[in-house]
Amino acid sequence: MDSIYQSIELLSKEKGIDTQIVLDAVKDAMLLAARKHFRTNENYEVDFDDRSGGLKLFAVKTVVETVTDPATEMTLTEAQRTDPKAEIGSTLRFAKPGDALGRISAQTAKQVIFQKVREAERETIYREYADRVGELINTTIKRIEGLDLVVDLGKTEARLPKREQSRLESFSVGDRIRCVIKLVDKSSKGPGVVVSRADAELVKRLFEQEVPEIYDGTVVIKGCAREAGERTKIAVSSRDRDVDSVGACVGMKGMRVQSIIRELRGEKIDIIEYSEDAVQFATHALSPAKITRVTVLNAEERHMEVIVDDSQLSLAIGKKGQNVRLAAKLLGWKVDIKSEEEKRQEVQGSIDLLSMGAPVSVLIDYGLAEATVDALVKGGIGTVEKLGSMTPELLEAIEGIDENAVSFIQQAINGYYGQEYAEEIPAPEPAAADSAEASAEPAAGAILAEGDAPAEPEAGVQNSEEQSTPLPSGTMSESVEAGAEPDADV
Repeated sequence: MDSIYQSIELLSKEKGIDTQIVLDAVKDAMLLAARKHFRTNENYEVDFDDRSGGLKLFAVKTVVETVTDPATEMTLTEAQRTDPKAEIGSTLRFAKPGDALGRISAQTAKQVIFQKVREAERETIYREYADRVGELINTTIKRIEGLDLVVDLGKTEARLPKREQSRLESFSVGDRIRCVIKLVDKSSKGPGVVVSRADAELVKRLFEQEVPEIYDGTVVIKGCAREAGERTKIAVSSRDRDVDSVGACVGMKGMRVQSIIRELRGEKIDIIEYSEDAVQFATHALSPAKITRVTVLNAEERHMEVIVDDSQLSLAIGKKGQNVRLAAKLLGWKVDIKSEEEKRQEVQGSIDLLSMGAPVSVLIDYGLAEATVDALVKGGIGTVEKLGSMTPELLEAIEGIDENAVSFIQQAINGYYGQEYAEEIPAPEPAAADSAEASAEPAAGAILAEGDAPAEPEAGVQNSEEQSTPLPSGTMSESVEAGAEPDADV
């Protein structure tokens, strides 16, 4: 026991933790071992002896009037035999032979000490490295555990998982490599520090080391998107008009960027000039492809469409979509890339769709049931214009359409064309005679019953401007035949 403090000091220096933490761990372990060895309910205390440098074990009892637990309590009379100054409520300590602890108890104490020391060591490492996440460090590969690598940081070890390694790289024990600190976790079982060779922060830190303009703040890294082992896109901006941000990163004859590429084992790096304008930034980010035009589809949702020449489409997309994927990550926008031919076909399709007329689904807004619309679509009736050109007999021949459905279709079409005319042709104030005459005529686009004929205008009555307006093409009403002989009085 006399040399235990020297052992504690050596352990503290080796692990880089406070001596008091190790000392408290040893005291806790000794108390546990004492309870296991003596198998009593006594209260124990452990004190450090400055003179001998050892630890002493004591049993503690409280002075009470009536003793209920002899293991922890004693009467005032018994206490005064040991200490005449004892009084009710005071505590007395009785030395216990620490050397008497058995082998099993000592082994238990050893496990407790190791556990406490590991916890203290983990806490110390966490405090030291928690604020250094993203920092570039030099490490040496210590050992290989499966697909992961364990590297030496000096005071502690760190883990380089397989997912944080570049596919272009392979290492052996003893190799010196540069990594960035990715994560510090004090709850993990293995090394609490995780380092990375695949994170985008590694590229940023390498540029800071190689480019003085970035280190002193003249050139700023605005963003970086990386797929380790494949390609990296980094956006830079200059705070000084006289300093070319891209040229500073490339260096004379490409020396600066080539040094970084060698460190990354040949990974391709695109250095892009940053712009506050999203359209211009997108044009730069999709390099080396040449962009024809960029259209912002939705600024709030950050969605844009990029049009490129047909010959540039594969270059803009990149191998397995890598170029556009990295560009979208760098921009922070959703990017849709289309060739000129694809855009031309899309526009032509929209024009063709418009020329076909309004879809029958618009009649839902005018009271037509969705089931009826579905039946019409299944029957090959896709537009209101085509529907208007059909007779009731043809409609009833469609599966799911009966006489009642035809009536509802008539009402919906009347509502649709009535609304259309109300929007396109403002109706003038009708005279009393005109109003009466108008009420006698069927509504524009109404379905005529079988055998009915359109009403002839009465003789001597002048048609109004509203009546002379031609009906829309393709309605279900029959228009007056061209060349029909008008009444003699007209």
